[in-house]
Amino acid sequence: MNPNFFLNYQTGHFFDEMFGGPNKSEAYDFYQPIYDRICGLSSSEFEEKKRQADSSFLEHGVTFTVYGDETGTERIFPFDLIPRVIPDAEWQRVEQGLRQRILALNLFLNDVYHGAKILADGVIPEEVVKSSAHFREEMIGFDVPRDIYVHVCGSDLIRDEKGKYLVLEDNARCPSGASYLLENREIMKKTFPRTYQKMSVRSVEAYPEYLLRSLEYLSPRISQKPVCVLLTPGFYNSAYFEHTFLARQMGIEIVEGKDLIAIDGFVYMRTTQGLVQVDVIYRRLDNEFLDPLFFNEESLLGVSGLMDAYLKGNVVLANGIGTGVVDDKVTYAYVPEMIRYYLGQDPFLDQVPTYLCWREEDRKFVLDNLSDLVVKSANESGGYGMLIGNASTQKERDEFKVRIQENPRDYIAQPIISLSRHPTFCPDGVEGRHVDLRPFILYGEDIEIVPGGLTRVALKKDSLVVNSSQGGGSKDTWVLKN
Repeated sequence: MNPNFFLNYQTGHFFDEMFGGPNKSEAYDFYQPIYDRICGLSSSEFEEKKRQADSSFLEHGVTFTVYGDETGTERIFPFDLIPRVIPDAEWQRVEQGLRQRILALNLFLNDVYHGAKILADGVIPEEVVKSSAHFREEMIGFDVPRDIYVHVCGSDLIRDEKGKYLVLEDNARCPSGASYLLENREIMKKTFPRTYQKMSVRSVEAYPEYLLRSLEYLSPRISQKPVCVLLTPGFYNSAYFEHTFLARQMGIEIVEGKDLIAIDGFVYMRTTQGLVQVDVIYRRLDNEFLDPLFFNEESLLGVSGLMDAYLKGNVVLANGIGTGVVDDKVTYAYVPEMIRYYLGQDPFLDQVPTYLCWREEDRKFVLDNLSDLVVKSANESGGYGMLIGNASTQKERDEFKVRIQENPRDYIAQPIISLSRHPTFCPDGVEGRHVDLRPFILYGEDIEIVPGGLTRVALKKDSLVVNSSQGGGSKDTWVLKN
């Protein structure tokens, strides 16, 4: 007997990715093959497919780490079997906006470290940039290779109650999640092979090739094949699976700080054959741990002398040093101005209206309306340092009020956006869960964007927080060919 998994499905008052049309009882045409396939499953068939997917994740070591969790830190990344589908025309608009955005972010970074014309012209207050936790004065006047600061960017997108795409934030230092995107796709191709083929889904498998090509493009040595490595903090990092996965897929070495040595302004990798000069380091290590002679002297994860080699132009770091300025949620508020200033265009993708607590008028509004806003710390990530007003207690709101008053520069607030929802298998059947989308933009000789990205799901009922560290999971994202 085939259960109707969608029989009791409720879209609620949210924009639903699958049933978002005028008649919410019917799936969009581009979702119909998925809908039919899911409805054609028996309970035992579904359970078997779920078991096979979990098994694949376990065999491939697809895990993430939750720090401070008493039940054990290492977990299989939660995965849902109903894919998100994006039609070609819709994706083209998103892609256009992402290209525009990474161009503007790089032009901004190049400007603030070379003359800061945008600040002199008063488009963005100088204090906003210079007070950013990730602004690096040492980078002023330094010419990064190919004038590219952000080589890998993850700009998180949400859809509001009308289905409109909005940029929620930019991740320009060490964005993670690409490995889950690739593993999700492999599992879905095995789980629903005929449906996948029938729907003409665009491939994502070229991501490691694009990434390697972007890294090699930066090499200071053009007379030979560049030596690229991936620098990881090590086994205990929450994204270590991703580090090993991407290094393997690109065919490059994964190294820790102890595997590298800086000599006379060059960086070398220790191998069984002796020292090998390194040209490009794809670093998955935050600035403060990179070089104890330059940043945090207590760091045991980095390489002494690495920054000297970097500043001499003998080794390249991707992403560049100082990119964290655009991760700052206060800087984020000014990206539309950056796009207009550098590109002479209006943004193709809108973003969430943002109140800046360093402004007296904004701060007063935020403090008076905490229960109706999302408050975020300017430089926290992973769902930490955040207050969701309508899900908070009076005690939590009082605590945030004190924090904002003590350090207004470090807080922003935004209206609570009703993120779109997507049908998701839950313990009690298929239910709507809130989702976002993290596309990955690569900037090398060309700008490459893998079709779709990582759809993250807030698996907890009614939760708006999709981060894996906060109980989130993921879905495969199917961008259709036209």
